[in-house]
Amino acid sequence: MLSDNLKSYLHLHLVVFIWGFTAVLGALISLDALPLVWFRMLFAVGFIAIYIYFKKLPLKVSKKALFQFLFSGLIIALHWFTFFRAIKISNVSITLACLSTGALFASLLEPLLFGKKIVFYEVFFGLLVVVGLYIIFNVEGNYVWGMATALTSAFLSALFAVINSKLVKEHNPTIISFYELSGGVLFFTFLLLFTQSFSSTFFVLSAKDLLYLMILSSVCTAYAFIASTSIMKFLSPYTVMLTINLEPIYGIILAVLVFKEKEKMSFEFYIGAVIILVTVILNAVIKSRKKLN
Repeated sequence: MLSDNLKSYLHLHLVVFIWGFTAVLGALISLDALPLVWFRMLFAVGFIAIYIYFKKLPLKVSKKALFQFLFSGLIIALHWFTFFRAIKISNVSITLACLSTGALFASLLEPLLFGKKIVFYEVFFGLLVVVGLYIIFNVEGNYVWGMATALTSAFLSALFAVINSKLVKEHNPTIISFYELSGGVLFFTFLLLFTQSFSSTFFVLSAKDLLYLMILSSVCTAYAFIASTSIMKFLSPYTVMLTINLEPIYGIILAVLVFKEKEKMSFEFYIGAVIILVTVILNAVIKSRKKLN
């Protein structure tokens, strides 16, 4: 029988592979980043609501928990906005490579927010990721704004993972996901209203965009979001963030297969990506050995 930790780790890899495909979908969808994220969250909330209805899960939570969920929803909404914005102004490969710094951010945020003791090999692995990123910066310097936006997305992703790791210990992952995504929809609805972005053309989607949004919101958001939140019951935020570093590897491979020449990068870029992959493997090996001892 597989342990809960091992099953969670394998499940996490499936989720990360799905997230790798998310970047490709984001590039295929013709919408700008803000409406793309709004539709994604709105459809995902609908899918999760259907699941809650059939599972008869109780939606009642305390006011404090509701506020925490809504705040986390704002963070994940901003993460997705900056993520898709980075893809639009650079490309999938650059965005996913920069997203790998999330592990370094997580290793610093956990001790800062929750007083956890700093684990020095976690910081070391985070620095290895920075080395890989430095190589990429040196050879792909024409994507500076895309990189800066993607790094912002990585920080928000790490902050969300650290906060959610605490919430999931006390609440049902599906209920957390429902309120967080609802919060994201709420905040972005106010933003779109404030900027007067809603119009008759805003809601007109091409058949292709609608199909991609349905896949993005159901498989890549509703399912993956609930699964990743549930996984945090057994894995640390740092391990989750470091494993998410495989998302660039999966996503870059998929992007090259789909977009071909547009996504092919320099040889040095792939050296940086390999450094990230090796870091993930080393972290998994060390953590498994510590559990055996």
